[in-house]
Amino acid sequence: MSLREKAEIVDADGLRRIVTRIAHEIVERNKGVDDLVLVGIRRRGVPIASRIAEKIKEFEGKAPAEGSLDITLYRDDLSTVAAHPVVGTTEIPVDINGKVAVLIDDVLYTGRTVRAAMDALIDFGRPRTIQLAVVIDRGHRELPIRADFVGKNVPTSKKEVIGVKLLEIDGIDSVVIKEMDE
Repeated sequence: MSLREKAEIVDADGLRRIVTRIAHEIVERNKGVDDLVLVGIRRRGVPIASRIAEKIKEFEGKAPAEGSLDITLYRDDLSTVAAHPVVGTTEIPVDINGKVAVLIDDVLYTGRTVRAAMDALIDFGRPRTIQLAVVIDRGHRELPIRADFVGKNVPTSKKEVIGVKLLEIDGIDSVVIKEMDE
């Protein structure tokens, strides 16, 4: 089974607008950047978190603290992923106790990645609240998790896959929908 690209659903300008809107919504909901920590979920959540922090700095004059989270060892499907999983780094440069932690990821699907991210984050302290920001919410939740900030809702079939491409990783900014060939 292979994946073929079906359509581009968000172009570079659209992605920039999504990041800008999410940045504004985060500041608005939290009344500024004090006590705010943006935590990108590896891999694509990290550059998205950096972009959001940069946008916030542009209009607030101050960037929120940033961190990155590797959830590999917290996954509930770890044994099916790989015999020897590659674990990335987790960097949370500030004390998150009592802070507002905003988890940031590219796509929200079943909710299992977010559950793993919350478990990982709690190992670093007890935030006052945890919020979730995603570029794309594609539905099909298996856990009772919803995003606080959503760039775009894209209803999909289970045969489809959403691919968020980022300049920092893929050399292009784009969101595509792919379909499994039978």
